[in-house]
Amino acid sequence: MELSLRRLRMLRELHRRGTVTAAATALHYSPSGVSQQLAQLEREVGVKLVERHGRRVQLTELGLLLSEHAEDILASVERATAALEHASEGISARLDAGVWASVASGLLPTALAALAVDHPGIEVRTVELAPEETAEAVRDGALDLSFVIDYSDYAMPWDADLARVVIAVERLHVAAPAGTVPGGTTSLTRLAESPWILPGPRSHFGRAVRIACQRHGFAPRVNHKVDEQSTALAMVAGGLGVTLVSDLGLTWLPAGVDIVALDEPVMRTVSIAYRTTSPLRRSVELVIEAVRTAAAEKGLAASSTLPRPADG
Repeated sequence: MELSLRRLRMLRELHRRGTVTAAATALHYSPSGVSQQLAQLEREVGVKLVERHGRRVQLTELGLLLSEHAEDILASVERATAALEHASEGISARLDAGVWASVASGLLPTALAALAVDHPGIEVRTVELAPEETAEAVRDGALDLSFVIDYSDYAMPWDADLARVVIAVERLHVAAPAGTVPGGTTSLTRLAESPWILPGPRSHFGRAVRIACQRHGFAPRVNHKVDEQSTALAMVAGGLGVTLVSDLGLTWLPAGVDIVALDEPVMRTVSIAYRTTSPLRRSVELVIEAVRTAAAEKGLAASSTLPRPADG
């Protein structure tokens, strides 16, 4: 019997999440693809692993047994991979990383170009996710590492099985239609009557901005709910309202937008998260170092050392 690690990972995710759709989303597969792979796993082991109950599926007793062993097998593979990387002079690795738009455009091109020169055996593949989803994907084994954020007014809930290394510290700035906010700096209070362009309150960024505004005594009047910062900036350029934009988000700055500093800065830290359930892989460490160097070149250097365990 030869067990596929990919299929064992699918079985584990099905047990954790309870539906094929949820397992497929976590692993970035289609539901039909997961179903086919699980059926193949049943053929390989020669026993029934999954049974349907209406629209839901659940593991049989033998499926639960194999899922428990899958946890041990996958953890052992991670430990073996880390040991080989540390023992090898020339590192060869393929890593999957969770990103969102501003780090993908603002940090990764420089970091991965440098990595390709210094360590050509390391291949980094990226998956764009909402910042709220990246840490969970690392914890569940779908990704090897991910970018995560914390705002000065709203820290990200954390998981004891993850560690994080701060790689950049950013300010948030006011983005306003040209000529509408005079002066070199402003306060959130002065924007209390302005129409706002923000993500919904369930997003980490949208929630952080609302909390910052509430701390200054008002709830922002959100006329346009958009998730992408580049879209929000285009709407600001069209005179539809104001928003906040991070240092990395300035990459997309269109004509017709003024960037104004806040007199009481709203800050955010950008970190890279990885699992603590196995030794830190040398390839992951090298990616972190490359990204931190890219951030420092942009004036966003973080003072933390490498690596730093997560608090809590």
